[in-house]
Amino acid sequence: MVRNQHEDHHPASRRRRWRWLLGVAVFALATQASAQTRIGYIDQKRLLDNAPQMTAGSERLRIEFAERDRQLKADEARLAQLQERQRNATTLDEPLGDEIEALARKVRRTRETLRDELGRRSQEETAERFREINEAVAAYARENRYDLIVSSPVFYASPDIDITDQVLARLRQLARQDSAGNDNDE
Repeated sequence: MVRNQHEDHHPASRRRRWRWLLGVAVFALATQASAQTRIGYIDQKRLLDNAPQMTAGSERLRIEFAERDRQLKADEARLAQLQERQRNATTLDEPLGDEIEALARKVRRTRETLRDELGRRSQEETAERFREINEAVAAYARENRYDLIVSSPVFYASPDIDITDQVLARLRQLARQDSAGNDNDE
């Protein structure tokens, strides 16, 4: 094809040539950027279910509430005994009825208070452990030069980019270090 000398200088052809060059440049930059970008995926549920920090937090709550839970169970057992005694009594014992009523109110109040306080403390504990886990994920990402870490739910994540196991290993190591540090403090 023979070009006319004036065709190269026509504004429309110059625009086409610039667009083509710009398209090639953008494609080259995008290809280069995508080749260098590292993306990782975290299965948030699996991470939270298996992180030793979450297990330790649950254990702390169990210990913190153990005595009050034991006392509540003792009161519930006492209430059941009194109710059974009243059912087996041949006459209605008014003082026993009053004692049952008072103990039943106490059990209800204690159960509600314990449930509310446990819920609040559980949220606090989870938020603190979640912060620790997020810090571990960010540290892992920085050390391994990840540009982006996404967490579930996502539509799809290739197993090739799933770093959940590596972060769990890091969290287990941190838990062992914390445990060893606490043992040395005692």
